[in-house]
Amino acid sequence: MKYLIILGDGMADWPCEGLCNKTPLAYANIPNMDRIAREGRSGMLKTVKDGFEPGSDIANLSVLGYDPALYYTGRGPLEAFSMGICLGPDDIAYRCNLVTVTDGVMRDFSAGHISSAEGAALLKSLDAALPDVSIYPGVSYRNLLVVSGGAGAKTTPPHDIVDEEIAEYLPDGGDASVLAECVRVSREIFADHPVNKKRIAEGKPPTTQIWPWSGGKKPQLPSFLERYGVRGAMISAVDLLNGIARCVGMDIITVPGATGYLDTDYMAKARYAVEALKTADLVYMHVEAPDEAGHLGSAEEKVRAIERLDEAVGYILDNFDGVIALLPDHPTPLALKTHTSDPVPFAVMGLGCDDVDCYSENAAEKGSFGLMDALDFILMLTVKHE
Repeated sequence: MKYLIILGDGMADWPCEGLCNKTPLAYANIPNMDRIAREGRSGMLKTVKDGFEPGSDIANLSVLGYDPALYYTGRGPLEAFSMGICLGPDDIAYRCNLVTVTDGVMRDFSAGHISSAEGAALLKSLDAALPDVSIYPGVSYRNLLVVSGGAGAKTTPPHDIVDEEIAEYLPDGGDASVLAECVRVSREIFADHPVNKKRIAEGKPPTTQIWPWSGGKKPQLPSFLERYGVRGAMISAVDLLNGIARCVGMDIITVPGATGYLDTDYMAKARYAVEALKTADLVYMHVEAPDEAGHLGSAEEKVRAIERLDEAVGYILDNFDGVIALLPDHPTPLALKTHTSDPVPFAVMGLGCDDVDCYSENAAEKGSFGLMDALDFILMLTVKHE
């Protein structure tokens, strides 16, 4: 048996007044997702363990069957795995966003979705001015900062505090003083940097500083193959997902045109997923775009992202004959512009059928799977119904 998991990051939502009081999933034209629900079985999945923040790291680890209470050390070290950064036993890796802060308020957690080349140029200048830490450019605004011999710190994701004053959310404890100095220096370096001068001249938001968050030490996760007896592969343009995959020994499939943003090539991901299943037993196809639209608070972009993903799902349905699972990792409600820990709707085609005839939050609540714990999800797909 072959398995394809299609994960639309942040795809679940709340009813929106601008969408006729429907969620984006219920409002969007998604005939192919509806077909998976109609010809399969549905349910709700609890992806965020009580006591944990509803981040994509926690949610995706849980969907893959790895209990965050046992294995999670922070988002930073997972992304370090993806970037090929070798962490020492005493290193603390922090996710390091490039952000726009003005008048003490977090205006943009992505600095206008700065390009990778622009970000690398900014961080090269910053790294040279910070000899006591190491900075690694990633994709767009997503980068890493590593403190050797670090002690960790309590931090806040920048996407959780858009339009809020940052003073109440600065790092606390452990590495707080080190991180504060890095932030201070970044403000100085970035203020007159050629990259920012050019962006301002083009009417784009400047990168005013870095924002380190979710630091941790190198994790130790059991092999996916040994855990489930299937060879897994990951398709994602996001370092976090690829880092998780590398940690558990899944193959990483690089897709040209996959950006981790609204302009990603959905159809290319679908084509590569189908091709990967010729050798892999299970492919995890992650699409970031709905989450990015949710953080923007744009109902139009979120519906468009869902509909474009649905077109890619149509290609998969035409070209793959196996078990197909469809789900988000967490909701990213447009009203909040950040994540919540609400259970998410899922549908599985190839493991029987129930009475649900479309794919949405309300419809999935009536599904025959009921409410499941995400830690049981992969096992349910790969073992119980072989």
